[in-house]
Amino acid sequence: MTYEQALAAIHSFPRFGGSPGVERVRTFLNDLGNPQEGLKYIHVAGTNGKGSTCAILASVLKQAGYRTGLFTSPFISDFCERIQVDAQLIPREALTSLVEETLPVAHRLEESGEALTEFDFTTALGFLWFARQRCDFVVLEVGLGGRMDATNVIGTPLVSVLTSISLDHTRILGNTVEQIAAEKAGIIKPYGVTVAYGDQMPGVLEVFRRTAARQHNRLLEVSSSVVSVISSNLQGTDFLYGGLALHLPLLGEHQIKNAATALTALSVLQEQGYSISEQAVMEGFASVRFPARLERLGDHPLVLLDGAHNPDGTRALAKALHLYLKGRPLVGLIGMLADKDVPTAVQNLDGLFRQIVTITPDNPRAMPAEELAEIWRVRGTRAIPAKNREEGLKRAFSFVQPGGALVICGSLFLAGEIRPLLLRHMREKVGLSAEFE
Repeated sequence: MTYEQALAAIHSFPRFGGSPGVERVRTFLNDLGNPQEGLKYIHVAGTNGKGSTCAILASVLKQAGYRTGLFTSPFISDFCERIQVDAQLIPREALTSLVEETLPVAHRLEESGEALTEFDFTTALGFLWFARQRCDFVVLEVGLGGRMDATNVIGTPLVSVLTSISLDHTRILGNTVEQIAAEKAGIIKPYGVTVAYGDQMPGVLEVFRRTAARQHNRLLEVSSSVVSVISSNLQGTDFLYGGLALHLPLLGEHQIKNAATALTALSVLQEQGYSISEQAVMEGFASVRFPARLERLGDHPLVLLDGAHNPDGTRALAKALHLYLKGRPLVGLIGMLADKDVPTAVQNLDGLFRQIVTITPDNPRAMPAEELAEIWRVRGTRAIPAKNREEGLKRAFSFVQPGGALVICGSLFLAGEIRPLLLRHMREKVGLSAEFE
């Protein structure tokens, strides 16, 4: 089996399907020898911020000398991003070997009437890799929701982490933040510890409190006031946590919330006897990287890439652009999925761009570029559709003025398409704007 065949096999599983819950993945893992058992987890759920929080936690634990697995979704440019150990992607040969080994087991399960989803199968691959790599910790990001998510097959983790909750995936998780919070709270396990970001929409914390009480789980509510910001610019944020001076390269005021949440989770691990020095925290924060989250990908001109796609995400992006780039002429290259709250996203970003170029992401759920451009034009912003990503980049760069910036946003799928193009030209040390003129 080649790597391409392995990817095709993974993607052949349905995105959704089967009966809700974790029983089918539990059965699959049992047939594989239950590789998930015996690992120590930090389990992270939330609407926004869970990926960044996972990246921070994994970076610090690695710097503390622990062999650290990281399971995240979706990937940006390379499927292997989803399964990492000590910041190293699972090798393509290893992923191929795991698929070859587990595919017959999955097919036997399907014949018995329990069809796995793509996420079920990928989660099992992650557990196998982490077990065979003898990870000390696994930072485990929920795929969707929490209660019914395949990652929730684990027992009580060392700590559960709940980040910011808002409306997203409403067709699956519920139409109110309380319903969504209840799904996320499914990772609050009996007799464990949960760290939850405290500055939430009304009703969210009450759901967490009720669930924690029912599960005899200790709930720690975090406020960003536990950190004190010194400065914030395009190089990142410097802040104090107690007497500890930290630098976080991830951009945006919202990352302070994620930093405070991660720091509280790390303090729980320290309480449990795990050695995590101040030096490890400092180095872990300073070295954290997370693609497509207000990622700076060029300086001449300045290029920012962000995967924000829901109301809270685009609101955070707008605040960051006001903070870092106020008064600078901005051009937006934007593509979105039609099943997202596009009108609210556009409203949140309204007035920031002097010119918009829209693009249709390579996804069956994508909103056509012309339709998205029209939504912007109705709000009074100049917007033109592009036929493809290459044309979109070329036209977007042509609009960037001296001292201005290009902001690429609207979808993680779009970010995944655009990022490799930009990185390739950076490696070749070609001026990005010149390349697309």
